[in-house]
Amino acid sequence: MPTTYAYKVRDRAGKIVQGTVEAESETAVVGRLRQMGLAPLLIEEHKETLGKKELHFPWGNKVKPKDIAVMSRQFATMINSGLSLLRALNILAEQTDNTRLAGVLSAVRSDVEKGQSLSQALAKHPKVFSRLYVAMIKAGETGGVLDKTLLRMAETMEKEVALRHKIKSAMTYPVVVFGLVIIIVSAMLLFVVPMFKNLYTQLGGTLPLPTRVLILLSDFIKKAWFIWLPGSIGSVVGFRKWIQTDKGRAKWDAIKLKLPVFGTLVHKTALSRYSRTLAALFRSGVPILQGLDIVKETVNNAVMAEAVTEVQLSVKEGASIAKPLEAHAIFPPMVVQMMMVGEETGALDTMLEKIADFYDQEVDATVEALTSLIEPLLIAVMGVAVGGMVVALYMPMFNIINLIK
Repeated sequence: MPTTYAYKVRDRAGKIVQGTVEAESETAVVGRLRQMGLAPLLIEEHKETLGKKELHFPWGNKVKPKDIAVMSRQFATMINSGLSLLRALNILAEQTDNTRLAGVLSAVRSDVEKGQSLSQALAKHPKVFSRLYVAMIKAGETGGVLDKTLLRMAETMEKEVALRHKIKSAMTYPVVVFGLVIIIVSAMLLFVVPMFKNLYTQLGGTLPLPTRVLILLSDFIKKAWFIWLPGSIGSVVGFRKWIQTDKGRAKWDAIKLKLPVFGTLVHKTALSRYSRTLAALFRSGVPILQGLDIVKETVNNAVMAEAVTEVQLSVKEGASIAKPLEAHAIFPPMVVQMMMVGEETGALDTMLEKIADFYDQEVDATVEALTSLIEPLLIAVMGVAVGGMVVALYMPMFNIINLIK
């Protein structure tokens, strides 16, 4: 029975790090750590037993989809070149720059060496390898086309990474500008407005309404911080917890689809992800019901997941995949009709790939349109916010000048 060992090692950068690992013997621990490029300093039996056969690196890098995509492409090349599975896994563990991924690949190699299949070994690390990845690898093993499956998985993940990058690019500029507006407005309310308040108090008289409102807002922010600060933090925490519930997430996903500016982008992104994931699963030979179950998890939209659930029920009863989608507004008629044609011609995976490519292009166009639209809009918002405060502060000055005249 595997035992848990605590270890202290020196990594490639010369830093001393600690962790725990489960292995058959102390010798096995030493071998695994050296394969990862780590120099063991101390290894001793740990008192607690771990439930997972995975190295735990508190200092380790997070494994990103891009890391998995690169690893999959390299893996496919080595398998296609005739390298054995164990040797390929050993090379991947040694050459990856991500410490955590290297540890996981070493653990996977150890499990495969003990007689487990690759998909079984990968399934032990759900935080690194998704259900989609494991299911496609299992189908590739069964069909004897593991190298092709790995390449297909790499392409799917690369396109998913590119899609996320486009969305992040579209969101970066508005987030930065919005944050800048908040900083400028906060600085004016905390430091500039109180200076004018003292000046106007000494002059006396009745201030214009916009100036009085601005001074009241400044006093509230400075003196009642114990009310608005915890309230703001509580609202954010409460919102995050609410969208983590099934009901909250369903409502929030529905709201995102109806947003005036970003709703179209969210919709097209969800359609692209749905089509590409389903196409990859069908092409890899994953059973339909299992594939639809995986799509529900990966589509990242509760409204679309509900539609996929109805498709599952339809397929269980022997009906088509596309027909139930007609009842859901989130699926445009073009998507439904193309899927129907794909089912009739036996080329559903090809049709789904075409749908995904189409919506990828639509996302590109939408991102470009949003970027060109949001830039002047945000500049106008900044101008109105800052300019409005400046005008409100100087309105009493204009009244004084008129009285002097």
